[in-house]
Amino acid sequence: MSRVNILGEALDGLGRWYVAVPPFLIIGFLAALFFLTGAGQERLQEAGGRLQDTAQRELAIDELQTALARSVATQRGYLLTGDPKYLKSHERVVAEVEPKLERLRKVYQGSTSAIADVRNLHVLIGKRLADLSMLVTIQRAQGAAAAVASVKTSVGTDAGEAIADVMEQMRGREATEHVAAATHWSQSLLLTRWITVAGTIFNMLLVGVAARLVYMDMRRRTAQTAELLDQKLQLEREAEERNRELVELSTHLQSVAEREKAGLARELHDELGGLLVGARMDISWAEQHLAPDDSDMKHRLQRVQQNLSASVDLKRRIIEELRPTLLDNVGLFAALRWQLKETCGSAGLKCIESYPEEEPTLNSEAAIALFRIAQEAFTNILKHSAAKTVDITLNVDLGGIVMQISDDGRGIPAGRLTATGSHGLASMRHRVRALGGRLDVRSPASGGTVLLVQLPAATALLHVDKPLPI
Repeated sequence: MSRVNILGEALDGLGRWYVAVPPFLIIGFLAALFFLTGAGQERLQEAGGRLQDTAQRELAIDELQTALARSVATQRGYLLTGDPKYLKSHERVVAEVEPKLERLRKVYQGSTSAIADVRNLHVLIGKRLADLSMLVTIQRAQGAAAAVASVKTSVGTDAGEAIADVMEQMRGREATEHVAAATHWSQSLLLTRWITVAGTIFNMLLVGVAARLVYMDMRRRTAQTAELLDQKLQLEREAEERNRELVELSTHLQSVAEREKAGLARELHDELGGLLVGARMDISWAEQHLAPDDSDMKHRLQRVQQNLSASVDLKRRIIEELRPTLLDNVGLFAALRWQLKETCGSAGLKCIESYPEEEPTLNSEAAIALFRIAQEAFTNILKHSAAKTVDITLNVDLGGIVMQISDDGRGIPAGRLTATGSHGLASMRHRVRALGGRLDVRSPASGGTVLLVQLPAATALLHVDKPLPI
């Protein structure tokens, strides 16, 4: 447990922030990875845009070159055959050259390095188309032989060669740009993949660290819970031990108090009773030998005799309060009848009592416990209940002895039943628990209070051979 305590104190010193660090790191890294991925996507889009622009330029060059070649081919077909259909095809193809040249100018609009070539190409194509138109005019005016002769001169070849050179240069630059754009796109894609892989690996490491820290925190909490549970069990054992010691001490003190009361009752009965009886006998002798004419002395002796009688009665009541002689000499039922008669007679209550026909043989601890509980119950009824009727019932069965005392008074408030100041109820409960029984005090909805005491036969009754009365 000491090692667990050291670990727990160390972690508590750090606080709980160490568990929250990995999630924050993961969130921060995911945000950074998001921005890096976005930058990679921008690089890929840029490289893709470069590839698309290069492809469009190459396509525009090819379309323009194809249109020029078709215009030359249709023009020469017309020159050689004189067929008007070639002339119509030539005119249609020539009409397509201008839009394709305009498209080439648009795709090169943002390129400052190639705009001069586009302008030069525009001039050369215009010259080339003019030469082709001139040859068609010669063919119409002078015939096919003159047109063919003109074709063999530099009129039909110089501009075409210049256009081919410019287009070849532009195509070469576009090929170089295409290779560079493709390389840039491949590098961007590879970098994006590496960033994604590295981010995934790092994220997995962070998740592993977070899981490890959470696992350590769970182990720490589990260890602390186990330690607290051990401490709780130890405290419960100590509390049970202290409670058992207190119960034993209280039981011992009650037993000692009962024995002291019994001893004091015997001493009062034997010593004080003997002295009072002797004094009464002496006073009676003095009264018999007193002169008849001494009325004053006779009156004083009679008053002393009355005081001695009152003292004897007081001694008897004190003895009965300390240890009822009926309980020891006659039994529990007789003692309860006497106590109920005293209570009802002094308070004017209607008392109802019910006992088995045959009184069981109780041990002294159970008998005095039941009597003291009834005595305390009668006292509480007189002090607090304002009852008019008291009912006491005893039953004996195979389970033990059951005593029920009820009244029709105002009842006991619910909070009073478990209040710490209710010493009378606490004393009752302790007496019953010491004998292994159960005490139940409740106030029914109809009013009054019902006290129920149940004592097991093993602790309440003496072991006898004859069966218990039912």
